[in-house]
Amino acid sequence: MCPEAGLAELYGNRGACKGSFLLPCSGIFVRREKVKNSIAESMAFFASKEFDADFRYDGKDLGAGCRDNSTVFRAWSPFAEKLELRLYRDGTAKEAFLVKEMQAEEKGIWRLEFPESLHGMYYDYLVWTDGKAVRTADPYAVGCSCNGGRSMVVDLRKTDPAGFESDQAPAACEERIIYELHIKDFSYDVQSGIPQAYRGKYKAFTVPGETGWYPTGMEYLKKLGITYVHLLPFFDYGSVDEAGDDGQFNWGYDPVNYNVPEGSYATDTKDGTVRIRECKEMIQALHKNGIRVIMDVVYNHTHQEDSWLQRMAPGYYYRYREDGSLANGSACGNDIAAGRSMVDNYIADSVMYWAREYHIDGFRFDLMGLLTVELMNRIQGELDEAFGKGEKLLYGEPWSADDSPMEKGTKAAQKRNAGYLHDGIGIFSDDTRDAIKGSVFYAEEPGFVNGGEGLEKAILHAVAGWKNGGAAFEPRSCSQIVNYVSAHDNFTLWDKLVLSMHGEEADFDRQYGDVLAANKLAAFIYFTCQGNVFFQAGEEFGRTKHGEDNSYCSGPEINMLQWRRTIEYGELVDYYRGLIRLRKKLPGLCDKTPAAAERIMDGKIHGEGVVSFRIDNRASRPSPWEELFIVYNASDREWNVRMPEQEVRSFKESGETDQAVWEILADGSEADCCREAEFTEEGIPVAPHSGVLLGRRKGM
Repeated sequence: MCPEAGLAELYGNRGACKGSFLLPCSGIFVRREKVKNSIAESMAFFASKEFDADFRYDGKDLGAGCRDNSTVFRAWSPFAEKLELRLYRDGTAKEAFLVKEMQAEEKGIWRLEFPESLHGMYYDYLVWTDGKAVRTADPYAVGCSCNGGRSMVVDLRKTDPAGFESDQAPAACEERIIYELHIKDFSYDVQSGIPQAYRGKYKAFTVPGETGWYPTGMEYLKKLGITYVHLLPFFDYGSVDEAGDDGQFNWGYDPVNYNVPEGSYATDTKDGTVRIRECKEMIQALHKNGIRVIMDVVYNHTHQEDSWLQRMAPGYYYRYREDGSLANGSACGNDIAAGRSMVDNYIADSVMYWAREYHIDGFRFDLMGLLTVELMNRIQGELDEAFGKGEKLLYGEPWSADDSPMEKGTKAAQKRNAGYLHDGIGIFSDDTRDAIKGSVFYAEEPGFVNGGEGLEKAILHAVAGWKNGGAAFEPRSCSQIVNYVSAHDNFTLWDKLVLSMHGEEADFDRQYGDVLAANKLAAFIYFTCQGNVFFQAGEEFGRTKHGEDNSYCSGPEINMLQWRRTIEYGELVDYYRGLIRLRKKLPGLCDKTPAAAERIMDGKIHGEGVVSFRIDNRASRPSPWEELFIVYNASDREWNVRMPEQEVRSFKESGETDQAVWEILADGSEADCCREAEFTEEGIPVAPHSGVLLGRRKGM
């Protein structure tokens, strides 16, 4: 690649959809007298003690460190024979105003220091090998130009919004209620109440949106009651042209600059400091409104194999097969070689950077199954040590899209290895998801709530967080389980239910009564399972993408939250709101200790589509109810289900102050209610396609 390449080389790779990549390099070489003759030998050398002795660097100072009176550039490029720094006065300048050779140090480090602040300057490197130069941006950069083709020197304290130094996470709430949200989706709708200049931007979170009877934006999030917002990837990604129009869209699972916020969400893409400041303002605003922030991170692959990492250390950061082809367990063209020392350092340091600099409260790992148990446990340990045990939430997808060659001596962070993961590291439970609503891959395949058969045992296993068996894995604790029925991938819950229940006649904008009931029952089930609660933004108002199951680069009109639906489906919104309030009141469901599954008792199958169980609700924090009794009825008829006690006398009838009283806390029409249960001789009546949650209290 020519070092004099122009702006097309700098920015020409932006705008491709997820999955695009350059062809893999034809060979791998190792400089400094460590030349190997084959792919296998090179891979073994990269992961060897010999390599680590020569090149492992554990310093936390790579990149461009900038203060008032000095700027220090440090790069790790162990196979280079020379490294040159090039400085630019702006992000689009064709010619550098200064080119200076860096000094080689131990461990593959190159260093260059200036006795002044270069804040606001842009830079890149020329990496010289065998007399040839390759241009690269800095993979450790914390700032970049429009579209990320050039790095930026940043004094980070100059990017802090007012009061950011005192910003901190809201106090831990009674429960983790996680709301998955895309930044553009949140405010792109003209009915969002967000000023036009802020729609689809970080700044949309800094204004309240509409208030009153029709809340939107931040006001809506507060009233909904969620405790965490999970934001889809917002580090710099390669599938959107930041200089283009706002009609572009991508989920963002194609990282370019891991330590820099995405520029398309900023109000100014030309000044590299704006995206940093406005991203911090978004997080600060969420914190002020009582909501913690989870960052969706994609460390399993890069936008292209021809990345800054590859240009700095060819072959080192990626997995290759024996024939020299790139591994593709991500289905995106390449796999990052987690398990190698400097790869693991890069990922762990990046997570810690976001936690410290941006005050991120948790991380969701895309295709976590391509990372290693050892790396995930290390990240959890470092976060616990720096911020307090369990203060930062971690979870991820415990699978990969395909096989990938792992480093020798490591375990893939996949579901089958859940028992090796720290019990604070959560995994998405596709078992719970599919048992409730059916396969995500086959639109017509039903689950428990939409007509599936023989799923009663699976539902009872899901209730106990799969700690009582029923799945091909053994979690260490219910705290590892993330219960959900919809996320950005695959059909929205509403679309899945409409397709599976109405087939070819599906009308996604029609308020089907049976679909509404199934939606409520699905939510009722996963909100009453042991583990963590997670749902896709808009699930609570029947979010539809009109049958599109992979909208990663569809238009924003398909993906955006349609705020009018919060009124049209107000009954459903109220139901979710009630479930959120109620769960926070029930310590037996909020228990994240290893013994949480033991609270589940007397699981019974009463008939096709009908199950019940009891929950010990006693805990150190007070609750009016000592015990819970829950019934799910997915059948087509009303069922009368016998209570745990053979005889139940109402408090009003008995007049005894020590008599147990059962109260209905939720049913198919209302959640977070509190009314005395009315029994027949056969038990408690449960309407078809609904559930009931009762609480037992002693004395009144």
